[in-house]
Amino acid sequence: MSIPSPQEPFPFHSRRQARVQDRTVAWADLGAVEAAGLGAVRRLPYSLRVLLESLLRQHDGYHITLDHIRRLAAWDPARPEGEIPFKPARVLLQDFTGVPVVADLAAMRDEVARRGGDPARVNPLVPVDLVIDHSVQVDRWAAPDAFAYNVEQEFARNRERYAFLRWAQSAFRNLRVVPPDRGIVHQVNLEYLATVVAEGRDADGTPLLYPDTVVGTDSHTTMVNGLSVLGWGVGGIEAEANLLGQPLYIPIPAVVGVRLTGTLAPGTTATDAVLTLTEQLRRHGVVGKFVEFFGPGLAGLPLADRATMANMAPEYGATLAFFPPDQETLRYLTLSGRDPDRVALVAWYLETQQLLYTPGSPEPAYSEVLEFPLDRIEPSVAGPKRPQDRIPLGQVGERFRLALHAPAGPAGFGVEAGAGRREARVRYADGQEETLTDGSVVIAAITSCTNTSNPALMVAAGILARRAQKRGLRPPRYVKASLAPGSQVTTDYLQAAGLLEPLEALGFGLVGYGCTTCIGNSGPLAPEVAAAIRNADLVAAAVLSGNRNFEGRIHPLTRANYLASPPLVVAYALAGRVTIDLEREPLGKDRDGQPVFLFDLWPDPAEVAEVVAATVTADRFRNRYAHLFDPTPPWEALPVTGGLRYPWQAGSTYIQEPPFVDAGFVRVPPPPVRGARVLAAFGDSVTTDHISPAGSIPADSPAGRYLRERGVEPQAFNSYGSRRGNHHVMVRGTFANIRLRNLLVPGSEGGVTRHWPEGETGTIYDVAERYRAEGIPLLILAGREYGTGSSRDWAAKGPALLGVRAVLARSFERIHRSNLAGMGILPLQFLDGEGWQELGLDGSERYDIPALDDPGRLEPGQLLEVTATAGDGRVHTFRVRLRLDTPVEVDYYRQGGILPAVLQQLAPAGA
Repeated sequence: MSIPSPQEPFPFHSRRQARVQDRTVAWADLGAVEAAGLGAVRRLPYSLRVLLESLLRQHDGYHITLDHIRRLAAWDPARPEGEIPFKPARVLLQDFTGVPVVADLAAMRDEVARRGGDPARVNPLVPVDLVIDHSVQVDRWAAPDAFAYNVEQEFARNRERYAFLRWAQSAFRNLRVVPPDRGIVHQVNLEYLATVVAEGRDADGTPLLYPDTVVGTDSHTTMVNGLSVLGWGVGGIEAEANLLGQPLYIPIPAVVGVRLTGTLAPGTTATDAVLTLTEQLRRHGVVGKFVEFFGPGLAGLPLADRATMANMAPEYGATLAFFPPDQETLRYLTLSGRDPDRVALVAWYLETQQLLYTPGSPEPAYSEVLEFPLDRIEPSVAGPKRPQDRIPLGQVGERFRLALHAPAGPAGFGVEAGAGRREARVRYADGQEETLTDGSVVIAAITSCTNTSNPALMVAAGILARRAQKRGLRPPRYVKASLAPGSQVTTDYLQAAGLLEPLEALGFGLVGYGCTTCIGNSGPLAPEVAAAIRNADLVAAAVLSGNRNFEGRIHPLTRANYLASPPLVVAYALAGRVTIDLEREPLGKDRDGQPVFLFDLWPDPAEVAEVVAATVTADRFRNRYAHLFDPTPPWEALPVTGGLRYPWQAGSTYIQEPPFVDAGFVRVPPPPVRGARVLAAFGDSVTTDHISPAGSIPADSPAGRYLRERGVEPQAFNSYGSRRGNHHVMVRGTFANIRLRNLLVPGSEGGVTRHWPEGETGTIYDVAERYRAEGIPLLILAGREYGTGSSRDWAAKGPALLGVRAVLARSFERIHRSNLAGMGILPLQFLDGEGWQELGLDGSERYDIPALDDPGRLEPGQLLEVTATAGDGRVHTFRVRLRLDTPVEVDYYRQGGILPAVLQQLAPAGA
């Protein structure tokens, strides 16, 4: 497939040039769109102005046409229609999702070579940064050597993966790798990688200015929107297409304006604000929409608080949550050590382009406007299983007791109401004893990008710890406390403020710089504690300053997981239980036997602000980030093998050549879906944590058997996340979450299903293999919000390898729907008011989708007829909507997915 020669890159005479800071710069002027009569730029939300500039600057008459520009310029807030291509300025990866991306690129090089093409053509065409941050685990804690030990274990476990990434760093152009233990990808992005205004080169070599934009293979890429950088999370498959020069096609979004008023009251934090925002926007419904903040409350909201609120856009369902650039944006660039001349250039460009938000700026048109008064926020946590389930602080204990006895599901644990107080004695090797009950906090973690990027929250936690230490308070021994900041700057300013030592004294010592507890890398509990929980079947709790708390994610033994601000994490650690009312009950008693309440320890906002102003300085950022890409000794010691093409090792259990562009896997055109069977049937809120392999690998699981057959002992299994480069492991762990409830096997938990027609039970992987041998295609039935959670491409790759051809659900999470489409799995949505249970289906039927016999006739969003034939011959006929939302997605499906489509451009089959 040949690509036409580019047309005018700056249509409507939009190219401008000027002398700025003693040099000539060029840009695509948004004012030219208005001058051409296409629409008033100032009426567009700021986020859409950024998209419009991208179209204007990168117009080529092929991927990006004049019609795309006209369509967005004439945006109708009430009824946005159509789709547009988006080519981001850069791509951001973390190591869990980055390894399979690099593996796919390496496999594409091999396939291009097999087709007689030049493998060197397979390179990122836009800048790509890969930050290694998802592999450190809390193996040791509350010990002076915890950080060093955890780093040592990290490299021991991940040596082969890291060597693969070192090869990629040298083999691919436009790819930078940040070594391990430097920080969390999103915080590093916020504090250093993001530029707000990027700079490239025009065709004649003139420096070309344009807004910094990014897509990342982690859903919390949205955090950088707090710094006015437009970006969101995509699947690894989409990211690969982007970095290979393909646009991401998106429906023109509705934009929900959130008017901020007031300021946060003393005693409340940005975490409380974002948990409230998550609750309200999830209830309102913003899935697939942009959220944009404006209003008088914006001026008093620090950028770190904005980043906290933008981070959790995936939790409230929005594509992104954008803060328009203003003076606070510029102030943060200066604070975080960016070059002053560069900051001045950013300010000039933003003002020139009508992108700078100032008090009194005309209010853009929004699809709808919601009010969010910051002064009405109250202290809160979220849990016990979902981030949108906010609980006012004073109600946490009572709500836990209600959840304990509620039916098992998103809001309950199913413990019999008459069970009475359940407890277990913990006896340590030194003879000390403690009592655990339902609701005991066994993990208290200050972790994740959401909150460790916020100096006010971290300083507040440190001051609270210092006051608690002075009063003689300590957490119970069974509490596993940890501190895993997202940036080395965080520990620098805590140290300078004298707050690191009191945190360490309460057990919150440094365990690593990376995503630990929030992604399930919480490590083991003390053996005595773990045994007590198991023996009494207790509903133990974790409290963490993260953004995700889905069941089975944090730790297999913490069934109740709560999100909270860093100071509240410290408070719950001191209390040792979530059954406490922190507003009325004491955390404990001091050395004099006097009760100590949370309000006795809570820092005054003025004190926090004073410490932040004195210790969070530009020099600290400059000193740390000057060495961001420098190799650490263990990183430098890794071997670099291979040249242009990676030398795959047949015996490797970490890295295997993936099959996703192999002719044996990709079938063009896609085969019909006739006589399909249901592999699994689910209710609502099945997350990518349920679908994608994550956490530890059980020895008796299909993945565990695979590893043991290859001589890997269980203690060396590592995690599913660390083995994402081996599709043999990952397919065996798909749908294997210990809390997954497949309704084909009522009352079960874990990756079990039935083989039809006889109804025998087995693991999902083993049953899928039986169907494969029988030549039977597979379906998934699901309820609402299928695929909510992290942007895990293995949640789509795994089902594809199992033989799943379509997912029929009541609704899909945005990123996961796109990932399914990219892997050639059809997302099919039941019509309003219908679902598989409402239609009287039970999953034992045989399914036919006749329209798929001829993929060439498919159209975006069309209605397809499905017939389900029961064992007794009864036939159910119903319709579903094809959730391939754009013509490009339909074309990708016809070609077997995004990667085969891109490969066909690089090296046509049969060429």
